Amino acid sequence: MEPICSEIFKLTKEPRIAYFSMEIGIQNNIPTYSGGLGVLAGDTIRSGADLKLPMIAVTLVSKKGYFRQELDKKGGQIELPDYWDPSQYMTLLPTKIFVQIEGRDVAVKAWLNKVISLTGGIIPVLFLDTDVEENTYEDREITSYLYGGDLAYRLKQEIVLGIGGVRMLHELGFEIKKYHMNEGHSSLLTIELLNIYKRPIEDVWDEKLVWDKERIKDLCVFTTHTPIEAGHDKFPYDLIKSIMGELIPFDVLKELGGSEYLNMTLLGLNLSEYINGVAKKHMEVSRNMFPGYEIAAITNGVHSYTWTCDSFKRIYDKYLPGWANEPELFVRVGRIPDEEIWNAHMEAKRKLCDYIKDETGVRFNPEILTIGFARRATAYKRLDLLFSNIERLERIGTGKLQIVYAGKAHPKDLQGKKLIELIFSFKEILKDKIKMAYLKNYDMEIALKLVSGVDIWLNTPLRPREASGTSGMKAAHNGVLNFSVLDGWWIEGHIEGFTGWSIGPPPTETKLIENMDTRDADDLYNKLEYIIIPLFYNDRFAWIRMMQNAIGKNAYYFNSHRMMRRYVTEAYIR
Repeated sequence: MEPICSEIFKLTKEPRIAYFSMEIGIQNNIPTYSGGLGVLAGDTIRSGADLKLPMIAVTLVSKKGYFRQELDKKGGQIELPDYWDPSQYMTLLPTKIFVQIEGRDVAVKAWLNKVISLTGGIIPVLFLDTDVEENTYEDREITSYLYGGDLAYRLKQEIVLGIGGVRMLHELGFEIKKYHMNEGHSSLLTIELLNIYKRPIEDVWDEKLVWDKERIKDLCVFTTHTPIEAGHDKFPYDLIKSIMGELIPFDVLKELGGSEYLNMTLLGLNLSEYINGVAKKHMEVSRNMFPGYEIAAITNGVHSYTWTCDSFKRIYDKYLPGWANEPELFVRVGRIPDEEIWNAHMEAKRKLCDYIKDETGVRFNPEILTIGFARRATAYKRLDLLFSNIERLERIGTGKLQIVYAGKAHPKDLQGKKLIELIFSFKEILKDKIKMAYLKNYDMEIALKLVSGVDIWLNTPLRPREASGTSGMKAAHNGVLNFSVLDGWWIEGHIEGFTGWSIGPPPTETKLIENMDTRDADDLYNKLEYIIIPLFYNDRFAWIRMMQNAIGKNAYYFNSHRMMRRYVTEAYIR
C-alpha cells in the first residue's frame, strides 16, 4: 500500500465529525483566514486535537490568501496577493472528485494537513483546490482568493466547499456521523446529502416526499456567527440555475432556502437539528432575526496555549502545571506572585514596543498606559469612537496614553478603508501629544504581540452587532484588561472594576440599533479620565489584582477546550 494511502486508511478507521469552514487559521504563514471566523476555526481544531476528538476539517486552499495589506503614508490601503505554496506545509492526496459548475465538470483535488497535539490527538484538515491541469483557467482560479471576486465567484467557491467537500470525504472513505457547518458558506453540503439520502416512499414519485430531510437534519449542526446582513450569503435563483443547475427541484430548494433568493443561513437552519449562536446575547439576537427556530448558545473560546505569550507561559508552567490542556487551573492564579505577573506583562510590553518601533518608527514608552485596538476595519466596529472629542482625548491623554491600531478593511468596504485613513489623520493631529501607531497586515503573529503587550484592550462595536468577539478573550489570557461595549462575550465576562470596564449602557437590545456614539463616547472618556488612568499610575497593586481577576475569571472560562466539550455534549452526540 502506498504511504499516503496507508495514512488515509488509518485516519478513516473511526467515524468522524466533519467541520466545514470557508476559512481556517491553522498557522500564521498559511494565510487561509481573514479574521475572527477563521482563527476561531483554527482554535476549534487545535482544541479538538488536544482533546483527541474524532474530527476532520474541510476548507478551501486559498492559494493567494485573503490579501496582504500595505498602507501608504495617509493610511490608504493597498491589497496585494498573499501567495503561499501548499506543498511546503501539506501533502497532495491522489484522490480527485468533480463538481458541476456552469454545466462543466470541474476537478477538485485536496491537500492534507494534520494538526497534531502533544496529547497524541490528530485532526486531519483537507484544503480543497481547483488548480488542476484539466480545468479551464477560470475554474483553476476558484480557490485562489478567500472572499474574492463577485457573487458568481463566491457561489462557485461554496459549491466546491459544500458539495465538493462531501464528495471528497466519501471518496476518501471517511464515515461521517455529523456535519458541522461553521457559518452558511458551507450550507450547500446539505444539498449533496439530500441527493445521497433521497428515497421513494411507497413507490409514489412525489418530489416533495423523496427528500429525506429529517435524516439530513439529524446529521447536521449549524453555527451562525453574525447579526450583520453581509455575513449571510444570498444568491439570486437565476444565478443558482446558471452556475449550479437544478441539483434538487427548485420548489424544494425554495422551501428550504427562501422564496426570493437562496439564503445560505436559512438553508443551514432548515436542515440542522442543532443550531447555535456564539454567545448568549447572540442567541437572543439570532432568535429575533430567525423567529421560529430553536437556537442555542455556545459562547466562543480561544486556544489557551496558542494565545498566551512566552513570558506568561513560563509563569503558568511554574505555578499552574497542566494549564494548557486544563485551562480550569487558571482559577488558581492567586498562586502567582504579583511581581512575577507584572514582570511577565512588562516583558511582553517591551517586545511590542520594540516591534512598533521596527515597523513604524514610532517609539512607544513601556511605562506609559497603552491602549490596543485591532480588528476588521468596518463601520460597526467604530474604530474612530475614541476620537469623538479629540480635544478632550488630548487633555486626558497627553503624556499618559499611547495607542496602537491594526486591522484590514475588506477590499470592497470603502467605508472601512476611509476609517483607516481617518485613524491616520488623528495620528498626525495628536503626534506631539499622544503617540499612535497603525500596524499593517494584521495577522495571528501580530495579534499575539498586541493582546499580550498592551495594558487595555479596547472594543467599541455598535451593539448588538458583535456576535461574540474573541480578541478580548486572548487579552485576558495574558492579564490584559478589557474596556469594551457590553456586547458579545463581554456581557458574560464583564464584572465592572473587577475583570475590566464597560462602555455605555446595559445590553438590553435584541434588534440592531442605530447611533449610540455620543453616549458611549462620554462614558469612555469619563472612565478613562477618572478611573482607568488614575488606577494605572497610582495603584499598581489594584491593577495587578484586576489582571489576576481577568485570568482567573475570564481565561478560566472563555477557552476553546470548554467550548469544544460543550459542542460534544450538546451538538455532536445528540
